[in-house]
Amino acid sequence: MRMPEARDGDRPVVVDNLLFNSRRVLIIGEINHRLAKDVVSQLYALAAASDDPITVVISSPGGHVESGDLIFDTIRFIKPKVIVIGSGWVASAGALIYVAAERANRYSLPNTRFLLHQPFGGVGGTQTEIAIQAREMERMRLRLNKIFAEATGQSLEKIEKDSDRDFWLNVEEAKAYGLVGRIISSELELLAAA
Repeated sequence: MRMPEARDGDRPVVVDNLLFNSRRVLIIGEINHRLAKDVVSQLYALAAASDDPITVVISSPGGHVESGDLIFDTIRFIKPKVIVIGSGWVASAGALIYVAAERANRYSLPNTRFLLHQPFGGVGGTQTEIAIQAREMERMRLRLNKIFAEATGQSLEKIEKDSDRDFWLNVEEAKAYGLVGRIISSELELLAAA
C-alpha cells in the first residue's frame, strides 16, 4: 500500500510512506485547523485503503476545540477500528480526541499525563456579543462534559466539578478514572492485546 501523494510537511516522504503503510497517524503538538486537516485526510485515506485498524498516537497540549471535534467525529465516523496511544501529555482538546476511541482501544505509555478542564476563549466586544459568547462557551462546556462522562463512566456532576479547574491525572489515575483502558510500555504489549 503506497501513500497517494507526498505531504509538504516537515517529515521526509519516506517517513510518511512508512506511517501510511503501518496505518499510523501522529497527533503531536497544538490542535489547530492545519493539524486537523492533515490528520483527518490521513484517517480518510487509511479508511479508503483498508478496513484494518488504525493506530493514532497523541501527544498534545490541546488547542482549538472545534479542530479537536473534527478529528473526534472522524475517528467515530470511519469504518476501521481506531486505537489511540497517549504519550507525553494528552490535554484539553487532545484528551477529547483521545476519548473518541472505545475505552478498550485507549492505551497509554507509562509516563503520560492527562488534563481535563473547561474550555477557555477570549471574550470581547459589546455587552450583547459578550453575552452570546458566554452562552456558547457554556454550551461547549456542557457538551464536552457529557462526552467525558460517557467516555469515562464518571457522572456528569463529577466531570463538571473536576474539570472546573485544571484537572491533572497521571497514567494510573487516568486509568482508574476511566480515561485510559490499558497502560502499556512496549509495542509488543499492544500487539498481544490486539
